[in-house]
Amino acid sequence: MARLVEGLEFRRMLSGEHDRANAIVEVKSGAGGVEAMDWAAMLYRMYVRFCERKGWEVEPADMVAGEEAGISSASFIARGPWAYGFLKAERGVHRLVRISPFDANARRQTSFAAVDVTPEIDDDIVIDIKEADVRIDTYRSSGAGGQKVNKTDSAVRLTHIPTGIVVAVQNERSQQKNRGVAWKILRSRLYEFEERKRQAVRDAEEAQKKDIDFGSQIRSYVLQPYRLVKDLRTGVETGKVDDVLDGEIEGFIQPYLLGVRRTDRAVDD
Repeated sequence: MARLVEGLEFRRMLSGEHDRANAIVEVKSGAGGVEAMDWAAMLYRMYVRFCERKGWEVEPADMVAGEEAGISSASFIARGPWAYGFLKAERGVHRLVRISPFDANARRQTSFAAVDVTPEIDDDIVIDIKEADVRIDTYRSSGAGGQKVNKTDSAVRLTHIPTGIVVAVQNERSQQKNRGVAWKILRSRLYEFEERKRQAVRDAEEAQKKDIDFGSQIRSYVLQPYRLVKDLRTGVETGKVDDVLDGEIEGFIQPYLLGVRRTDRAVDD
């Protein structure tokens, strides 16, 4: 009986149109300078570790290194059962509070990073993209230096002019392969863009009530003066910060997908 109930809850939790699809995950640093770029790199690692724990394949797509540390932005494709269904819960702004390792005075800093997740759209779904609306740029991919630097302009950047959506891919050494991945990601993001526009129309009244500064913030990670990770949507929290940053985030994802909202609950319950 318990297994039947669990199965019904799982189907209710992951019943979206694209929940079975692979997921395209993008992490961008926000306010906080070098500190935020380091935080974005920590988040990127957290999601990669989560995917590895689920047994999913992780295919890096693009990574722009930070000026001094961390990353400015990075993206990957998570391939596995229900990848988008789970990871869509992570879309939003993530806030970190800690003593900055980059501050000689050891002051406490607050940093932000944004996470975006879109489904990888199947090839049989037709997305009409006019070639005239897309600017294609090629450039030399970045690397660690030495033999790892690609000497050819293999990296590809697509800019969809009407929407401003930009996709950059440099993981492969072949420009043709990077171009193929970039077009796939662009198709997925345009599909999601249209879906969100329709959703925004349906939710217009509720959206107007949100606080602009905090409306998209979904989770707070505090390392000092105490240690706590709290989901601001569900109230779920845990003091096991290191485990969370090592990819143990399903305790936050499942309550959100099951519809839990703003209650005081602990991940360990």
